[in-house]
Amino acid sequence: MNVNELNVTISIVTHNSDKIFLSMDSLIETLGENSRIRIRIFDNASEPNYRERLKKYLAYPFIAIEFHEQNKGFGFGHNANLLETDGYGIIFNPDIILTENHLLEMVKHLADYSDCGLLAPKILNEDGTTQFLIRNHLDVFDYMLRFIPFKFVKKLFDKRLAKFECRDLPDEQDSFVRMISGSFMVVDLARFKEIEGFDARYFMYFEDNDLCRKMEQAGYQAVYSPQFTVIHLYERGAVKSKKLFLIFLQSMRKYFQKWGWQFF
Repeated sequence: MNVNELNVTISIVTHNSDKIFLSMDSLIETLGENSRIRIRIFDNASEPNYRERLKKYLAYPFIAIEFHEQNKGFGFGHNANLLETDGYGIIFNPDIILTENHLLEMVKHLADYSDCGLLAPKILNEDGTTQFLIRNHLDVFDYMLRFIPFKFVKKLFDKRLAKFECRDLPDEQDSFVRMISGSFMVVDLARFKEIEGFDARYFMYFEDNDLCRKMEQAGYQAVYSPQFTVIHLYERGAVKSKKLFLIFLQSMRKYFQKWGWQFF
């Protein structure tokens, strides 16, 4: 497949995210002002002043913004952006920084796998270290262990956490994995539509794991391709905010009720 023939849409969902302006400016600079890749922003009921700031991006012909009057969450917004779109989608958090334009190459790489529906690059912190966001299984113990602030406890379970976070994946080749992060993923939209996109019952958290399980259930794999990288300004909001931690717990309950409880 010729990369110049690819139909690609970047989907961004935001709610008062202060990082989006840095992310968008970096994205536009990297793609160029005559980008063939479309960008669709779905705004989940942000403050009026924030929306006014977003409107400056409408000056670019390849950018469209939908302003929604209710905040219905991450999956709902991406479904609105992508379920009526063809080709390939890129789920792109408003705190992602793109430093090199490898987006078409990522899409082409996914397209070359006839049995894959999703692709993840290596996701980096600002200092270049790896964010270990790939999962091959989920259980309550390991997820909650990541929230414990005591380093000595985590040290006791370091080998278990390393396995949970798939830290041993090779850097020199692709790996087929079960679950990738919704902070950045490349999606075959025909397959995304086949499984009806994200389950919008998750407001935020776990909807990416759920999407991967739905893809797997439909017979499609997820591929981790570490030759491609993006930077994620990761804040771990559920660790810092009681409100977000409560939403995290609610989504965890929905996930395990849907797919079966696994505690340890």
